[in-house]
Amino acid sequence: MCAAPKQGGTLAGIDLGTQTVIQGQVWHDGAPVAGAYVRLLDATDEFTAEVVTSPEGEFRFFAAPGDWKVRSLSPVGRGEQVLSADVGLNETTVVIV
Repeated sequence: MCAAPKQGGTLAGIDLGTQTVIQGQVWHDGAPVAGAYVRLLDATDEFTAEVVTSPEGEFRFFAAPGDWKVRSLSPVGRGEQVLSADVGLNETTVVIV
């Protein structure tokens, strides 16, 4: 079976000098959203990857440096955040309205 890696946890063993990591949380009404689908879209809105948030609403992607859009979809709604990611840790929060 193929599936996304478990979300959350530490970045121990990840070389942030060579990796571009986009990570964050999905929130709604002041609380993290578990089980939300989070999609990573490139600068042209092309689908790149998808993960499901952890019980704490956390998600993580390994990507290339550049402009990205993070879109969350869940039963409580959807949210979106645009960011420019550099090599290293790039953190963001997606708020569902």
